[in-house]
Amino acid sequence: MDAIRGPDAGTLLIRALRGHADAANLTMHVESIACTPWASATFVGTLHRLTMAAVPVPGLRDWIDELPEVQFAMRGHIVADLSVDRVETIGDREHVTIAVLTLIDA
Repeated sequence: MDAIRGPDAGTLLIRALRGHADAANLTMHVESIACTPWASATFVGTLHRLTMAAVPVPGLRDWIDELPEVQFAMRGHIVADLSVDRVETIGDREHVTIAVLTLIDA
């Protein structure tokens, strides 16, 4: 019998980002996510590139600026690195592109 598997790192990351946005009273929509397997000599994980969109409201820029320092809770994974690659206004939304390296927490 195969072991029952939980959500993958990308799904857990999206949930963590949404929870963090909700806690700041922000509504964030994930527009795209690309996940690429990643490994080093000692670690295995996934490199994620996400683009999110939000209505520009007070506190949004602070939330974006704080993202690289947030400690996200993700069962079985840790966020090893998060960088904000781009923030741009398109129409009435702020579009935020981030790169996130998650590692399997064994």
